[in-house]
Amino acid sequence: MTGISGKVALVTGASSGIGAATALKLAEAGAKVGIAARRTDKLEALKNEIVSKGGEALVIEMDVVDTASVEASMKKLVDAYGSIDILVNNAGLMPLSDLDQLKTNEWHRMVDVNVKGLLNTTAAVLPQMIKQRSGHIFNMSSIAGRKVFKGLSVYCATKHAVTAFSDGLRMEVGQKHNIRVTCIQPGAVATELYDHITDPGYRQQMDDLASQMTFLQGSDIADTIVFAAQAPSHVDVAEVFVLPVEQGW
Repeated sequence: MTGISGKVALVTGASSGIGAATALKLAEAGAKVGIAARRTDKLEALKNEIVSKGGEALVIEMDVVDTASVEASMKKLVDAYGSIDILVNNAGLMPLSDLDQLKTNEWHRMVDVNVKGLLNTTAAVLPQMIKQRSGHIFNMSSIAGRKVFKGLSVYCATKHAVTAFSDGLRMEVGQKHNIRVTCIQPGAVATELYDHITDPGYRQQMDDLASQMTFLQGSDIADTIVFAAQAPSHVDVAEVFVLPVEQGW
């Protein structure tokens, strides 16, 4: 395995869940971590935790939908640490509802954050990674990026897009620029994503599901990311499904 000590990582959606856990695990492995989200109070608390464990972190207020915010954030990180070696595109939303409820604001917000936000951050890091001729981009898809679930039609569409984009990105920048691309596809994870559900029926359905199986924790996904990041330089862990045992396929 290749160590990532001294590498510079950026984690979006780092204020909670998988993002926060990933930032902690990367810092524990020796990476300098830019922790990005809109909720800076949560980021400050995360930074304090990282520092208390001997790590290094930079708080970055970022809205992935706002290209100016993303570009300014990237400049802040590179100015502070000199490079960007790892990007974890984790920011995302998952409100459930049937399409005939016509919650179009939720649809558009999911597309903006889950797809356009990921494109924005990827576009912002690529010039630096190409210049370095090295880098590793992690895109957070989902089992919903391969399979469609009732109530998740738009969310599934966004995650299918992330999976397709990851495959294309790997083809185009892997050999040409020595940039690795890993698509992470989790099953049920205990995160704040479920807080976005405004439909009472689907909220109850998620609560029922949680009582039927042991959901993954953010740290489980974080461990997977660190494993892939530490793979030998000639190895690209291209795609990983991580599911609760009871969820199966």
